[in-house]
Amino acid sequence: MNKLYVGNLSPSVTVEDLKQLFGERKLPVADQVLLKSGYAFVDFPDQNSAIKAIETLSGKVELHGKVIEVDYSVPKKLRSRKIQIRNIPPHLQWEVLDGLLAQYGTVENVEQVNTDTETAVVNVTYATKEEAKVAIEKLTGHQFDDCSFKVSYIMDMDAAPPVQAARTRRGGRSSRDQGASQPGPSGGFGAPRPRQHDFPLRMLVPTQFVGAIIGKEGLTIKNVTKQTQSKVDIHRKENAGAAEKPITIHSTPEGCSSACRMILDIMQKEANETKTTEDIPLKILAHNSLVGRLIGKEGRNLKKIEEETGTKITISSLQDLTIYNPERTITVKGILDACCKAEVEIMKKLREAYENDIAAINQQANLIPGLNLNALGIFSSGLPVLPPAAGPRGAVPPVAPAGYNPFLQQAPEQEVVYLFIPTQAVGALIGKKGQHIKQLAHFAGASIKIAPAESPDVTERMVIITGTPEAQFKAQGRIFGKLKEENFFSAKEEVKLETHIKVPSTAAGRVIGKGGKTVNELQNLTSAEVIVPRDQTPDENDEVFVKISGHFFASQTAQRKIREIIQQVKQQEQKHQQGAAVSPHHSK
Repeated sequence: MNKLYVGNLSPSVTVEDLKQLFGERKLPVADQVLLKSGYAFVDFPDQNSAIKAIETLSGKVELHGKVIEVDYSVPKKLRSRKIQIRNIPPHLQWEVLDGLLAQYGTVENVEQVNTDTETAVVNVTYATKEEAKVAIEKLTGHQFDDCSFKVSYIMDMDAAPPVQAARTRRGGRSSRDQGASQPGPSGGFGAPRPRQHDFPLRMLVPTQFVGAIIGKEGLTIKNVTKQTQSKVDIHRKENAGAAEKPITIHSTPEGCSSACRMILDIMQKEANETKTTEDIPLKILAHNSLVGRLIGKEGRNLKKIEEETGTKITISSLQDLTIYNPERTITVKGILDACCKAEVEIMKKLREAYENDIAAINQQANLIPGLNLNALGIFSSGLPVLPPAAGPRGAVPPVAPAGYNPFLQQAPEQEVVYLFIPTQAVGALIGKKGQHIKQLAHFAGASIKIAPAESPDVTERMVIITGTPEAQFKAQGRIFGKLKEENFFSAKEEVKLETHIKVPSTAAGRVIGKGGKTVNELQNLTSAEVIVPRDQTPDENDEVFVKISGHFFASQTAQRKIREIIQQVKQQEQKHQQGAAVSPHHSK
């Protein structure tokens, strides 16, 4: 991943010239430089420095009279579905980027890369090699604000021949520098990876204490990692000039807590020695998609942790979230022991939410096989939906066996869903000059219309969504996510909305079941509330409404199960009609 190609070199250029150039540009001296006639291959120690070298040198530096070109060195056989996009404006919203990427194919995963650059960098995995090729052609030079996208292939180890993939597996884990940004080859998931289910603790520490945490020649941090059996990454170069720096701790829950305690202790001792009188709070970073469940309904979870640990806990505003910052800061104030106890409880809640999301994603995989929930952005505004360590290629659900997918066997039907949102959320859903709703419709491949208000004082408005099952999933998921992101439901609870779908009046009884058995089973299975109002008058198409209320996954599961019942009823009616049509013929 960190090998670069340096091209358009003058024949007179030497290895020393290149190393001197790297030094002048404050780039780490490359581990290896292989000089050929007119070009060179250079190994950099990590992805961050490789990106910095490309951004600093390519097309910008003249060496012996020639402007050099710098890009990733990717063998042809590994140029497949993975690309890297650089020079993205940091304020760009994830959903805008999603919509842009989706124009060129099915996006399986998007991962942000932590870099020292002022603009954002993402690694993107498309479903096919052809889609990635089109994306590179179309996105290279794409203008957004004052930024021009730069796009490169990065190594797709899934495309490696089996022998090579097996050889890679022997390493057992990805490199220290790449971390979770580059998941291992798909072949590597046959055997358990050491950190596959890793849920790291992310902390923010004052920049002034980073030196003390590292210690002379790195001895202090080495001691922390050794005693706690942890891998501790201090992101010193992230956010140059910032007052705080992030630290990522990879270990067991107990290991993370022990490392956290040692780091807090180091900072407190340093503060005492430098006569800093203020207590140092514990600051934990958490992906926005998990924070609502940490807070709990009406803030009950946080209140309980505060009461049990004797701490004061606050959480940063949703307004601080951007493409460059999908995390919120959880600040814990109290004595050191109290903060450590609170860390254990906070991380327990965050891990629980994370595990539930993985379980929900695996459950949904069978509803629309192969659908990539990670690229939907349905959990708040962040991408990826879950930390990349969730499994192969981020949080992509397992693809169902070939031949199973009903949407590939026949043209999927257009479905109509009526989703009810708070009236005050209509403006946010439409966006400035209708941009957001247009972008959403394009991304989902659905028609999205907001019905006129029945009266001026209505508290809810109806959104009419028309599209295939997959389009419905994308559109509804994004709407749920938008409401959570914009805080219309407050961060204290899950977003729960009411959805109406129409069913043939002949199928309504089947949805209810004998003595309400089917509808009760539906509610138990999906956790959604399902109501078939009695005494409905069928419309002109002989259809009646079914009302579904619940959070996104509950609603989706209920919708799909009800559609299955409708399909079964239709198939039985068709067989009955065919039998009736055949009978007179045989009687002659």
